[in-house]
Amino acid sequence: MKQIFSMTTRESIIEYCMEFDDVYTDTPFKDPNWILLRYRKNTKAFAWTYEKDGYICVNVKVDPEWKDMWRSTYKSVIPGYHQNKNHWNTIILDGSIPDNEIRRMIGESYDLIANGKN
Repeated sequence: MKQIFSMTTRESIIEYCMEFDDVYTDTPFKDPNWILLRYRKNTKAFAWTYEKDGYICVNVKVDPEWKDMWRSTYKSVIPGYHQNKNHWNTIILDGSIPDNEIRRMIGESYDLIANGKN
């Protein structure tokens, strides 16, 4: 049974992501600010966590058909920082997005990565 985490800190995001199958953390850059959550079977990252402008942010993979829906629904969902803007969204953890929606976006990102989608 998956635990319920409040999606307000990097730690809560990492804990939630670790509930998915075959996931591990990685720090591939020389900057410890970036912690990635990867799917072990293909080593692709589905969540990139980092601090920017005083907020913890999470980049998640998104189906291009849904990217604009998330961005127009929540002011704190923006095009992916330092990533392909058509395939990635950034979630700014400023408390304005309901936890269940953040979990949904992370889950969709995991599914896209685990199922080998773009």
